[in-house]
Amino acid sequence: MDDQQLLRYSRHILLPEIGIEGQERLRAAHALVIGAGGLGSPIALYLASAGVGTITLCDDDVVDLTNLQRQIVHRTAAIGRPKVESARDTLMAINPNINLHLVQQRVAGAALDALVANADVVLDGCDNFTTRHAVNRACVTYKKPLVSGAGVRFDGQISVFDMRDAAAPCYACLFPEDAQNHESEEVRCAVMGVFAPLTGIVGCMQAAEALKILTGAGKTLAGRLMLLDALTMDIRTIMLKKDLACAVCG
Repeated sequence: MDDQQLLRYSRHILLPEIGIEGQERLRAAHALVIGAGGLGSPIALYLASAGVGTITLCDDDVVDLTNLQRQIVHRTAAIGRPKVESARDTLMAINPNINLHLVQQRVAGAALDALVANADVVLDGCDNFTTRHAVNRACVTYKKPLVSGAGVRFDGQISVFDMRDAAAPCYACLFPEDAQNHESEEVRCAVMGVFAPLTGIVGCMQAAEALKILTGAGKTLAGRLMLLDALTMDIRTIMLKKDLACAVCG
């Protein structure tokens, strides 16, 4: 790191759990972010500001007026533009030292496999179960840690599925692929609404979990599911176990 980078990340470097070595790990790391919406916005903002060296951001959507209530990486002037391009402008204005790769499509199949295989950590901020399960399968295949989050109305959830540990559960252990509740979160948000700061809270927590994974600091939410009721600010944590009969990782 040069003098400007040492100054930029000095508040991280002062933390003994991170220090210069941890910050160098972040600079050398590659994070894959699925979605540039309510969750992807704070995820991308904090990964970029924290100095994660390479960020791949995937989203096939364009910015809509209804997004701006919670998708804080976008601005009013970006309405109608691809979300990945809008996010790029904001992220590069915050930290021009990062490498940002944009994927303007709903990733699946071989393209998703390639993206996951090249990442050090995967953060899922998408709005549909089909993509969530596809991302999970790829993370299981390539043994990549997955940071998963969701939020609708006032209810949020977050967990880490660390596939580097053979005994760890995967996303499908918690939500089997053949489950009936595969309604899109985007549709549910349009019908039931979503509290603006909720996605910020969950997305920031996802970014924090990813930074801990990349630096080795602290203890992640691996093996635990955190549930948040933002209306009362009650938080519950549920212990998760691997499903030995799981069709994906069992």
